[in-house]
Amino acid sequence: MRSGVRPALRRGLRLAALALTLAAGGALAQETLEVRLQAPDELRPLLERHVRLLRQEALELPEEPADRSAMTRRARREVAGLLATEGYFSPRVRFDRSDARAWLLEVEPGPRTVIAQVELQFVGEIATSGPGGSEYLDLLRAGWSLPVGAPFSQGGWDGAKQALLDAVAARRYAAARIVDSRAEIDPESARATLRVRIDSGPTFYLGELDVEGLEHLPVDLVERYSQLEPGSPYDREALLAFQTELQNTPHFGSVIVDIERDPTLSSAVPVRVRVTEALPRYAGAGAGYSTNTGARVEFSYRDSNLRKRGWEFSSGLRIEERRQALFADVFLPPRGRDRDSFGALYEASDLEGLKIDSQALGAARTTLRGDIETQLALRLQHENVEPSGAPSRSTNTLSANWTWKKRAVDNVLDPTSGYVLEFQVGGGSKTLLSDQDFLRFYSRVARYQPVRGTDVFILRGEAGVTLADSREGVPQDFLFRSGGAQSVRGYDYQSLGVKEGNATVGGRYLATASAEYVRWFQPQWGAAVFVDAGDAADTRADYDLRVGYGVGARWRSPAGPLAIDLAWGHQERSLRLHFGVAVAF
Repeated sequence: MRSGVRPALRRGLRLAALALTLAAGGALAQETLEVRLQAPDELRPLLERHVRLLRQEALELPEEPADRSAMTRRARREVAGLLATEGYFSPRVRFDRSDARAWLLEVEPGPRTVIAQVELQFVGEIATSGPGGSEYLDLLRAGWSLPVGAPFSQGGWDGAKQALLDAVAARRYAAARIVDSRAEIDPESARATLRVRIDSGPTFYLGELDVEGLEHLPVDLVERYSQLEPGSPYDREALLAFQTELQNTPHFGSVIVDIERDPTLSSAVPVRVRVTEALPRYAGAGAGYSTNTGARVEFSYRDSNLRKRGWEFSSGLRIEERRQALFADVFLPPRGRDRDSFGALYEASDLEGLKIDSQALGAARTTLRGDIETQLALRLQHENVEPSGAPSRSTNTLSANWTWKKRAVDNVLDPTSGYVLEFQVGGGSKTLLSDQDFLRFYSRVARYQPVRGTDVFILRGEAGVTLADSREGVPQDFLFRSGGAQSVRGYDYQSLGVKEGNATVGGRYLATASAEYVRWFQPQWGAAVFVDAGDAADTRADYDLRVGYGVGARWRSPAGPLAIDLAWGHQERSLRLHFGVAVAF
């Protein structure tokens, strides 16, 4: 019995092994398929990215003819659907399978559909009593991005509808919606008729602020930053500007400003402000170097909720080789467009043989209107001045200074287009705690002109005059010295001025100018050529124009373009290296 089972078992095992061998051999013998594409160049990326047969590098060739036919039908549907999204509704798609292992997918897209007619209709308040009347509607129609004659595409159609809706809903009509849209395609004539109907709904007027998320900060802090007026028409840009302003303060980690788009609330819709508070205290340290003042280390401390009133306390200690400063400032929450601050400063410097030691208390009001910033500041200052080789002296001054500044540039940290204008007027009087009567005027202009795409041509100029009987008794901050990076390169920092003993002190007149061309070879790296000219003097007769010129390298850092310049001082016949931030505001 046992002897009969064993041969049968052995025969079964051999048959099973043979079956596995045949199966493995069949799998190894499975044929692979290559599919090549023949199509216009402008359509190849679209098809290669989305058609499944073209995405796979190695395909298994189906054994059954029916499976092969199903594969080609599916590919044809995919190609036709993709071409339709680009406006090709009459394509010719065929497979050349003469080579069993290398199929050719031939695509002839046919004529592209173009826009033959556009009908844009507006209903709701915008069509009856909206501001601007028919002229405003004409502007909306003129901004339509798929005009007659343009090629049709599904993406362009969707984008045009959304852009039109956004334009209507951006101001006043927050609940605007598309109530009907149709794209009627005639494949035979390759023409499309587009129809869009938008219901603007009612005009939305802003109500009171609805603030959530405040825990430790004062409840009125958000309101003090707001420029939104209850009763004014809804403006999305105004809400985004308010959100950005709140986000840029040190008080909040995140901010969302929006409204409820419910037409029943349109007469006074609450402005929802959702905030999360940031950590109020921050301490930092840093190090750096510049050819103007040498190596430096600095330490800072900030409290954005001083005395739990939302006051911003900012303090710092900066120690440089040739200048040291210790300061503490308090910034109060804004009131409308105005913001008040007060602080104290101790500063010491030793530059070009002139030692200055000063202490000051000050207060300022800063007003921001768009890209124009003004500031009115009062400052009580005591200053000790020690020129090398000349008698030392001290001054006491109560000064007032008004500054007007306009920044019309594309990027504050790295401008490539636009301009900056600045004007200052300030002074002091003997009748108001000052040792000298004086009046100081200062102006600065910088122009950034793009050239050949990414290159930039920069023109800069500054001029100043201090009206006084003499420079004696006038603080050095209200006099002028020049030279160094950001001034006249090729000369030491603040080396151009009035000679007093062995030192260079400030004079009553200043004028400098600069022209610079920056060539950006890569997004982060560039080179510059420049010429600077200027001087500072105590009288117009003593003014002696100094010229410097040279070349430099630029690197776009997160803090702005860093510059390394090699400049030749024409009058001094000397070569100097300057290093610092290329743009200072």
